[in-house]
Amino acid sequence: MATDTTTRLTYDDLVQLPDDGRRYEIIDGELFVNAAPVPRHQMIVGNLYFELATFFRRNGGGMVYLSPLDVVFDELNVTEPDVVVISSDRAGIVGKKNVQGAPSLCIEVLSDSTRRLDEIHKRKLYERSGVDEYWIVDPVLEIVKVYRRGPSGYERAAEVSTESGGAITTPLFRALSVDVTAVFTSPWSEA
Repeated sequence: MATDTTTRLTYDDLVQLPDDGRRYEIIDGELFVNAAPVPRHQMIVGNLYFELATFFRRNGGGMVYLSPLDVVFDELNVTEPDVVVISSDRAGIVGKKNVQGAPSLCIEVLSDSTRRLDEIHKRKLYERSGVDEYWIVDPVLEIVKVYRRGPSGYERAAEVSTESGGAITTPLFRALSVDVTAVFTSPWSEA
Protein backbone atom coordinates (compact mmCIF):
# COMPACT_ATOMS: atom_id res chain seq x y z
CA MET A 1 0.00 0.00 0.00
CA ALA A 2 1.42 3.39 -1.03
CA THR A 3 1.56 6.18 1.53
CA ASP A 4 0.97 9.79 0.53
CA THR A 5 3.83 11.80 2.01
CA THR A 6 2.76 15.06 0.41
CA THR A 7 2.07 17.74 2.99
CA ARG A 8 -0.85 19.99 2.14
CA LEU A 9 -0.59 23.47 3.60
CA THR A 10 -3.51 25.37 5.06
CA TYR A 11 -4.25 29.03 5.67
CA ASP A 12 -3.00 28.61 9.26
CA ASP A 13 0.38 27.47 7.85
CA LEU A 14 0.42 30.37 5.41
CA VAL A 15 0.08 33.06 8.06
CA GLN A 16 3.10 31.61 9.87
CA LEU A 17 5.43 32.23 6.91
CA PRO A 18 7.88 35.14 7.17
CA ASP A 19 7.08 38.66 6.01
CA ASP A 20 10.07 38.80 3.65
CA GLY A 21 8.76 40.66 0.60
CA ARG A 22 7.76 37.48 -1.22
CA ARG A 23 4.21 36.55 -2.12
CA TYR A 24 3.03 33.30 -0.60
CA GLU A 25 -0.10 31.62 -1.94
CA ILE A 26 -1.57 28.14 -1.65
CA ILE A 27 -3.65 26.37 -4.27
CA ASP A 28 -5.04 22.94 -3.42
CA GLY A 29 -2.66 22.91 -0.46
CA GLU A 30 0.44 23.50 -2.62
CA LEU A 31 2.67 26.45 -1.73
CA PHE A 32 3.59 28.95 -4.45
CA VAL A 33 6.29 31.53 -3.67
CA ASN A 34 6.99 34.52 -5.89
CA ALA A 35 9.48 37.34 -5.64
CA ALA A 36 8.33 40.92 -5.25
CA PRO A 37 7.02 42.37 -8.53
CA VAL A 38 9.03 44.66 -10.82
CA PRO A 39 8.27 48.39 -11.28
CA ARG A 40 6.36 48.04 -14.60
CA HIS A 41 4.12 45.39 -13.05
CA GLN A 42 3.36 47.69 -10.13
CA MET A 43 2.72 50.67 -12.41
CA ILE A 44 0.09 48.64 -14.29
CA VAL A 45 -1.46 47.46 -11.01
CA GLY A 46 -1.55 51.09 -9.85
CA ASN A 47 -3.18 52.24 -13.10
CA LEU A 48 -5.86 49.55 -12.79
CA TYR A 49 -6.49 50.44 -9.15
CA PHE A 50 -6.75 54.15 -10.00
CA GLU A 51 -9.25 53.56 -12.82
CA LEU A 52 -11.40 51.20 -10.73
CA ALA A 53 -11.23 53.22 -7.50
CA THR A 54 -12.22 56.38 -9.38
CA PHE A 55 -15.19 54.54 -10.90
CA PHE A 56 -16.42 53.19 -7.55
CA ARG A 57 -16.00 56.53 -5.78
CA ARG A 58 -18.19 58.17 -8.42
CA ASN A 59 -20.72 55.40 -8.95
CA GLY A 60 -20.72 53.18 -5.87
CA GLY A 61 -21.61 49.53 -6.29
CA GLY A 62 -18.36 48.01 -5.07
CA MET A 63 -14.92 48.30 -3.59
CA VAL A 64 -11.44 47.71 -5.02
CA TYR A 65 -8.42 46.39 -3.11
CA LEU A 66 -4.71 46.01 -3.93
CA SER A 67 -2.33 43.19 -3.12
CA PRO A 68 -1.11 42.19 -0.65
CA LEU A 69 -4.50 41.01 0.58
CA ASP A 70 -5.30 37.37 1.25
CA VAL A 71 -8.37 36.00 -0.48
CA VAL A 72 -9.29 32.86 1.44
CA PHE A 73 -11.48 30.56 -0.67
CA ASP A 74 -11.05 27.73 1.85
CA GLU A 75 -8.29 26.39 4.10
CA LEU A 76 -6.33 24.94 1.14
CA ASN A 77 -6.81 27.81 -1.33
CA VAL A 78 -5.53 31.30 -0.55
CA THR A 79 -4.32 33.77 -3.17
CA GLU A 80 -3.20 37.39 -3.34
CA PRO A 81 -4.64 38.74 -6.60
CA ASP A 82 -3.00 41.95 -7.79
CA VAL A 83 -6.39 43.70 -7.76
CA VAL A 84 -9.63 42.48 -6.17
CA VAL A 85 -13.09 43.94 -6.80
CA ILE A 86 -15.98 43.12 -4.51
CA SER A 87 -19.46 44.20 -5.49
CA SER A 88 -21.71 45.69 -2.82
CA ASP A 89 -23.84 42.55 -2.67
CA ARG A 90 -20.74 40.58 -1.57
CA ALA A 91 -19.47 43.14 0.95
CA GLY A 92 -19.96 40.61 3.76
CA ILE A 93 -16.94 38.59 2.60
CA VAL A 94 -14.56 41.40 3.60
CA GLY A 95 -13.17 40.68 7.06
CA LYS A 96 -10.74 42.51 9.31
CA LYS A 97 -7.72 40.50 8.12
CA ASN A 98 -8.69 39.08 4.74
CA VAL A 99 -11.41 38.33 2.23
CA GLN A 100 -13.35 35.14 2.99
CA GLY A 101 -14.95 33.92 -0.24
CA ALA A 102 -15.11 34.68 -3.93
CA PRO A 103 -14.65 38.28 -5.07
CA SER A 104 -16.69 39.51 -8.02
CA LEU A 105 -13.56 40.21 -10.08
CA CYS A 106 -9.90 39.20 -9.70
CA ILE A 107 -7.14 40.76 -11.78
CA GLU A 108 -3.63 39.36 -12.21
CA VAL A 109 -0.79 41.14 -14.01
CA LEU A 110 1.53 38.54 -15.51
CA SER A 111 5.23 38.35 -14.81
CA ASP A 112 7.80 35.85 -16.04
CA SER A 113 7.66 33.94 -12.75
CA THR A 114 3.85 33.89 -12.42
CA ARG A 115 2.60 33.38 -15.98
CA ARG A 116 1.81 29.65 -15.61
CA LEU A 117 0.39 30.12 -12.11
CA ASP A 118 -1.89 32.98 -13.21
CA GLU A 119 -3.01 31.58 -16.56
CA ILE A 120 -3.61 27.99 -15.48
CA HIS A 121 -3.78 27.34 -11.74
CA LYS A 122 -5.43 30.57 -10.61
CA ARG A 123 -7.82 30.63 -13.57
CA LYS A 124 -9.05 27.14 -12.64
CA LEU A 125 -9.28 28.03 -8.94
CA TYR A 126 -11.18 31.27 -9.57
CA GLU A 127 -13.52 29.51 -11.98
CA ARG A 128 -14.45 26.70 -9.59
CA SER A 129 -14.61 29.04 -6.56
CA GLY A 130 -17.26 31.38 -7.94
CA VAL A 131 -15.27 34.43 -9.07
CA ASP A 132 -17.56 35.99 -11.70
CA GLU A 133 -14.82 37.51 -13.83
CA TYR A 134 -11.04 37.18 -14.15
CA TRP A 135 -8.80 39.61 -16.04
CA ILE A 136 -5.32 38.48 -17.06
CA VAL A 137 -3.12 41.44 -17.95
CA ASP A 138 -0.06 40.82 -20.12
CA PRO A 139 2.44 43.71 -19.79
CA VAL A 140 4.64 42.46 -22.65
CA LEU A 141 1.91 42.10 -25.30
CA GLU A 142 -0.19 44.87 -23.70
CA ILE A 143 -3.32 42.72 -23.80
CA VAL A 144 -6.08 42.21 -21.24
CA LYS A 145 -7.87 38.85 -21.48
CA VAL A 146 -11.30 38.85 -19.86
CA TYR A 147 -12.70 35.54 -18.63
CA ARG A 148 -16.35 35.58 -17.62
CA ARG A 149 -18.53 32.93 -16.03
CA GLY A 150 -20.75 31.21 -18.57
CA PRO A 151 -23.15 28.26 -18.41
CA SER A 152 -20.32 25.71 -18.33
CA GLY A 153 -17.55 27.69 -16.64
CA TYR A 154 -15.26 30.48 -17.77
CA GLU A 155 -15.43 31.70 -21.33
CA ARG A 156 -13.01 34.18 -22.86
CA ALA A 157 -15.39 37.09 -23.25
CA ALA A 158 -12.93 39.65 -24.61
CA GLU A 159 -9.34 40.39 -25.46
CA VAL A 160 -8.49 44.08 -25.52
CA SER A 161 -5.05 45.34 -26.58
CA THR A 162 -3.25 48.62 -27.06
CA GLU A 163 -2.65 47.57 -30.67
CA SER A 164 -6.38 47.37 -31.45
CA GLY A 165 -7.46 49.95 -28.88
CA GLY A 166 -10.72 50.00 -27.02
CA ALA A 167 -11.97 49.66 -23.50
CA ILE A 168 -12.39 46.91 -20.96
CA THR A 169 -16.02 46.63 -19.88
CA THR A 170 -18.01 44.23 -17.74
CA PRO A 171 -21.69 43.48 -17.18
CA LEU A 172 -20.87 43.28 -13.45
CA PHE A 173 -20.66 47.09 -13.38
CA ARG A 174 -22.53 48.39 -16.43
CA ALA A 175 -21.05 51.90 -16.55
CA LEU A 176 -17.45 50.73 -16.06
CA SER A 177 -15.18 51.33 -19.04
CA VAL A 178 -11.39 51.25 -18.69
CA ASP A 179 -9.39 52.54 -21.65
CA VAL A 180 -6.81 49.83 -22.33
CA THR A 181 -4.16 52.44 -23.16
CA ALA A 182 -4.53 53.93 -19.67
CA VAL A 183 -3.71 50.52 -18.17
CA PHE A 184 -0.28 50.34 -19.82
CA THR A 185 0.74 54.01 -20.01
CA SER A 186 3.26 55.34 -17.52
CA PRO A 187 2.35 58.67 -15.91
CA TRP A 188 5.88 59.70 -16.88
CA SER A 189 5.24 59.13 -20.58
CA GLU A 190 5.62 62.10 -22.86
CA ALA A 191 2.36 63.52 -24.22
